[in-house]
Amino acid sequence: MLNVIWTGFFFLAALSALYQVTWLHQPMVLDAIMTALFASSKTAFEIAIGLTGVMTLWLGIMRIGEAGGMVEVLSRLLTPLFRHLFPEVPEGHPACGAMVMNIAANMLGLDNAATPLGLKAMRELQSLNPDPQTASNAQIMFLVINTSSVTIIPTTLFTYLYQLGYPNPTELFLPILLATGCSTMAGLVAVSFYQRLNLLRPRLLLALAGLLALLALIFTGLLAMDRAAMRALSTTVSNGLIFGVIIVFLLLAVRRRVNVYEAFIDGAKDGFQVAVEIIPYLVAMLVAIGVFQASGAMAILLGLIDHLARGVATGLDGLGLIHYHGTPIAFVDALPTGLMKPLSGSGARGLMIETIQSHGVKSMVAKMVAVMQGSTETTFYIIAVYFGAVGVKKTRHAVPCGLIADAAGITAAIAVCYLFFG
Repeated sequence: MLNVIWTGFFFLAALSALYQVTWLHQPMVLDAIMTALFASSKTAFEIAIGLTGVMTLWLGIMRIGEAGGMVEVLSRLLTPLFRHLFPEVPEGHPACGAMVMNIAANMLGLDNAATPLGLKAMRELQSLNPDPQTASNAQIMFLVINTSSVTIIPTTLFTYLYQLGYPNPTELFLPILLATGCSTMAGLVAVSFYQRLNLLRPRLLLALAGLLALLALIFTGLLAMDRAAMRALSTTVSNGLIFGVIIVFLLLAVRRRVNVYEAFIDGAKDGFQVAVEIIPYLVAMLVAIGVFQASGAMAILLGLIDHLARGVATGLDGLGLIHYHGTPIAFVDALPTGLMKPLSGSGARGLMIETIQSHGVKSMVAKMVAVMQGSTETTFYIIAVYFGAVGVKKTRHAVPCGLIADAAGITAAIAVCYLFFG
């Protein structure tokens, strides 16, 4: 699947370039493609090298956590849940603790901590993989959970909205939560269908109910705060949690008389190696996406979708279901951000900012693109990084399941925005 998608990006880019050169007489598109070709490869290398320091830090911290027993404790707490989602992973395996830490970091919007922990989890899962070049069921389930963007507090997104002058980003908390919840559930259902897992189990349903209760409590507390207080609390909680985890790991390791410095160095040694190993996979994926965008193929695709969406809106208007009359409708203008998100996180962020600035921070379109940004993750980037770090070449059903989660998140984002703000 990944091979077909990757080559498809280049072939579609070539067709788009041929059309623009021969039909539209725009030979400069070839300059744009070559610029994107080399710029994307440089960006991929810079991303991998930029991850080195953070990965070294967190792999070292995780080794201290393993030596101190904290990872084992976390694994035991979530064993009932993980036993159903990851039946291939033995009880108490180090992969469980790494996955717990990664999912928790993602839920709190702690991107810098989530990626190294996710790579650690993927490496631990690879140790259980009978075919190192083919993704295991557990690896696919874990990857799709990441691509579906399980987010409780979208700290980074709220920061961007504040900078853009959005009057009250906290009003998007519940819509984002619902959209990312739909994305995650769609991903879980899709993977479970492929892997024949039964999600209708009492423990799974109980865990989901507990999570929803916790989210309701957090949401109630945030609603009672003003913008400054919410931002201050978000920063304090995020920083406090990260530093608190480090201190707890150190305390438990010292209690067990572990040489924490040597444990940290031992784990940190893997950081540079992992960063180097993912470079080819990052270069391959980012270059293909960059060429696809620079060739104008993405613009053509979005134009076709825009035309189709407006045609559907006109038909619904004729049936008396909506009032359209040829004026722009919010979800059409928001779709580029949603469609860009699986391909490029920075591209989607740029489109979100541009859309909000063009339509105004109080518009429906602004709300919609913000919810889309918080409801899904950059699927192809995560696949390239996570599978590349362990040398997996055959992704099996990871890509379709990840894209199903993305589609559900984008659709849910549109629906909840009309529900809350329409």
